[in-house]
Amino acid sequence: MSQADLAAAVDVTRQTINAVERERYDPSIELAFKLAAYFDCRIEDLFDPELNGVGTDHDD
Repeated sequence: MSQADLAAAVDVTRQTINAVERERYDPSIELAFKLAAYFDCRIEDLFDPELNGVGTDHDD
């Protein structure tokens, strides 16, 4: 599959797909959902955000 084909399928530019692949652009929530739907997977399967301690227990 080409970047152009994927871009057309999720209604963005090829440059956007390229930037997402190179981790130079964080996709919008809408685009993340579109990509996950296209690949029939969960958003977490495509993207692994660095949450820097979010969701961990802290003794503050």
